[in-house]
Amino acid sequence: MQKVKAISPFRLSSLLRLQKDPISALELFLNPNPDGPKKNSKPFRHSPLSYDLIIAKLGRAKLFLEMERIVEKLKDDKRILPEEVIFCNIITYYGRGRMPDKAIRIFQEIPSFRCERTIKSANTLLSSLLICREFGLMRNTFSWIVKHASPDACTYNILINACFLRSYSSGAWEWFDEMQRTGCEPNLVTFGTLINGLCGIQELEKAFSLKRWMETEMKIRPNVHIYVALIKGLCKVNDFRKAIDLKDEMMRKQVSLDPGIYSTLISAFFKVGRRRETFELLEEMKLNGCKPDTVTYNAIIHGYCQDKEIDSAFRTLTEMEKEGCKPDLISYNVIIGGLCRDGRVGEAKDLLDDMPRLRCPPDAISYRMVFDGFCGTSDFKEAADLLDEMIYKGYVPCYSSLSNYLDILVQGKHMEVWIFLFRMVKKNHTCRYVWRFLCCLVCRDSHVEALERISLLIKSQ
Repeated sequence: MQKVKAISPFRLSSLLRLQKDPISALELFLNPNPDGPKKNSKPFRHSPLSYDLIIAKLGRAKLFLEMERIVEKLKDDKRILPEEVIFCNIITYYGRGRMPDKAIRIFQEIPSFRCERTIKSANTLLSSLLICREFGLMRNTFSWIVKHASPDACTYNILINACFLRSYSSGAWEWFDEMQRTGCEPNLVTFGTLINGLCGIQELEKAFSLKRWMETEMKIRPNVHIYVALIKGLCKVNDFRKAIDLKDEMMRKQVSLDPGIYSTLISAFFKVGRRRETFELLEEMKLNGCKPDTVTYNAIIHGYCQDKEIDSAFRTLTEMEKEGCKPDLISYNVIIGGLCRDGRVGEAKDLLDDMPRLRCPPDAISYRMVFDGFCGTSDFKEAADLLDEMIYKGYVPCYSSLSNYLDILVQGKHMEVWIFLFRMVKKNHTCRYVWRFLCCLVCRDSHVEALERISLLIKSQ
């Protein structure tokens, strides 16, 4: 029998790249040679690349316990001198998972992995804390940067963005001033962050003034993201003439027009009933070689649904498929919402049921809209059936819908209420509204039977 060739560290990295399933990748990493000799065999020598690959796969899949197991193994593997980028990635995964404490902890532990912390990992931590909206912890991180490193443009850009997210625009200007005072030159991202923030609070005059200053004084050309922010800001205040002028300026200055520009304008024109211009923009878009994307078609679908022209929205859905543009979850959810608002809840339910076949499974929002639709048309039997399906899939209605539904159930037969409550508890989806109604039932009726049922519910929690 031919001897199976053992997997080498180099080969393992290649196999990890090819493996799509993170759990299978983990098993491969931990036991790359399952058929090899066990007795007195040397431990497998993992390469830095294989550590990087498996951590990335587990982090992106939000398998944090498994990722931490590998991170601990990396710490104990004294042969490896990991690069800082591995820890930047780990911090990023914790940020996306809304786990700020763990992001801070791994940042603090970087030296124990035989790696030096620099401004790169500190900025990554700042960015992750921003995602978690931990503004106080961001200030602590900045204090560490001042003591142990030098803030760079990326540092200040993150802090400026944080101020706008906190609705603290004056703080953004303070960071901008400090940035220049310390000799750190603003870059394109700095101006983009400031202009986007100013447009968000409709300070368009300041935004355009900053754009002129960056062009004339700093000799920095605005990119497409800056133009998109300005056009969105103008559309919000219905200054469509200036928005179109800005789009024309992009063409003159040979700034690449992307679908986002046209999608913003199309959506805005639909909202104010200027439909003819939307189709002119769509034609211009195609003539300029800018292919409509899913966002563009979603803007048109949303416009039709707002005008209660659901059949036109469906035709747009068909058209986008013909153009090779796959509808996404937003495409279907917008139509479901339009159908429910138009009282066509049965059709919305049919589309909901058809979504898996269309290779776009519904999400919690899809179910909630249809559930609200059934409640709005007083079709409580359909609402109850859909609720069963929602709970089975781990979804629950939003609290306001749940409250309205319970209000109606309480006015009817008590047994319906208790069946509903047991469904919720079985999936551990009880909330303050559920318990509030339980208390109302017992206080109103003072039935021993109700008290016994509450006892059962608490025991099943």
